[in-house]
Amino acid sequence: MNDQQLLRYARHLMLDEFGIEGQGRLLAAHALVIGAGGLGSPAALYLGTAGVGRITVVDHDEVDLTNLQRQIAHDLSRLGLPKALSVRARVAAINPEVQLHALVRRADAALLDELVPQADVVLDCSDNFRTRHAVNDACVRHARPLVSGAALGWDAQVSVYDTRRSDAPCYACLFPAHAAHEDVACATMGVFAPLVGIVGSMQAAEALKLLLGAGQSLAGRLLMLDARSMQWESIALARDPACPVCAAPRARVPAPRPGP
Repeated sequence: MNDQQLLRYARHLMLDEFGIEGQGRLLAAHALVIGAGGLGSPAALYLGTAGVGRITVVDHDEVDLTNLQRQIAHDLSRLGLPKALSVRARVAAINPEVQLHALVRRADAALLDELVPQADVVLDCSDNFRTRHAVNDACVRHARPLVSGAALGWDAQVSVYDTRRSDAPCYACLFPAHAAHEDVACATMGVFAPLVGIVGSMQAAEALKLLLGAGQSLAGRLLMLDARSMQWESIALARDPACPVCAAPRARVPAPRPGP
């Protein structure tokens, strides 16, 4: 690490779990962020400020005036700009050393099969069940830890789905693809602005912990927040032995650990 990096990450270096070695792991790591909206904005910003060396952000949408109530990576000067490009510019303004690759595309199965194996951790910051299941499928298939968040109205949830652990469930164990989950858009129901910031920041925190190998992840636990009362509920999760995604035999290759 050079002198500028020692200054930039000084508050991390003071933490026992970090030090120069831990910060070096982040600098060598690659995070994949699906979605550059309410959740993806704070998640990508904190990954960038924390020094994750490579970040790939995937989002097909453009910045709209209604987004600015909660999507903190964007501003008035970026209206009409693809959200992924807007996030790239924001992260570069804070930490130009980060290599942020912006993809203005939908996160379909083919693209995920290309991107997920290249990442050390995946953050699902999307807003629909189809994408969430596609991301989960790819993470199980390629043995990558998934940090998943969701927020709508006043309610939110966040968890880690890491099927490298034999006891940990995948997203489909909790929300089966065949179940009748109806997507409700923020445009019709609304969302409390700070709520996405809370959840996106927690996703970044869980991703950083996974990259460091520090602390205890949320794998096997679902945190649910009612922002009206600001009360959290923690629910223990178990793998579904009949899950068609993670229970099926498959060849798994452990995710590479970032080097210093």
